[in-house]
Amino acid sequence: MTKILIVDDDAHIREVLAFALDAAGYAVAEAANGLQALDRFKEEQPALVILDVMMPEMDGTEVCRRLRLNSMVPIIFLTSKDEEIDRIVGLELGADDYVTKPFSPRELVARVRANLRRMQPQPMVSGEQYSVKQHGKLKLDLDRVAAFWDDQEVELTLTEFGILRTLIQYPGKVYGRNELMQQAYNDHRYVSDRTIDSHVRRVRAKFAEKGGDPVETVHGVGYKLSNC
Repeated sequence: MTKILIVDDDAHIREVLAFALDAAGYAVAEAANGLQALDRFKEEQPALVILDVMMPEMDGTEVCRRLRLNSMVPIIFLTSKDEEIDRIVGLELGADDYVTKPFSPRELVARVRANLRRMQPQPMVSGEQYSVKQHGKLKLDLDRVAAFWDDQEVELTLTEFGILRTLIQYPGKVYGRNELMQQAYNDHRYVSDRTIDSHVRRVRAKFAEKGGDPVETVHGVGYKLSNC
């Protein structure tokens, strides 16, 4: 069974989420604070982490930062409605998604499914012959969900990879922010411009470490692949 790690200092929230995920066919592990979360992650090796922001011992943003040092596991943040800055910081640190409290357990399970589904190899579109896409120095292996710049591998979250996967399908096309994120998320949710821009900044920062920048901003419109 696919295992999900729930990290929240509220025992009631953990209980509600564990019940919903168990009913949906997932195995569940739990942690009540940030330090415990890191230990449980090593022990359980979950396929996805649901991570509260405000916790004792260590907050969720620091847990996310530490997990991202060695893992690209999907991370869904739990935040309060008045914690927009925490959502943005979480996305900057590499979180894939967020859900605001109070939330519907059914919605969160749907988000879990969507994020796990994006881990699977993407089906080839009609006429497509190869699972490797290349544009200049940028190369994406769609089956392995791996990205490269000038043959140097760049570790991306699923959302970040989804952005580049969308852009590389039609390298000359300019994607509006909403269209780009709908394609990247594959579940047609609404996300704000700040959310989209946070993901793109993360992509650019990671490629900058390898000496590249695969994304070009078209001011007032959105993004396209750069002439790399």
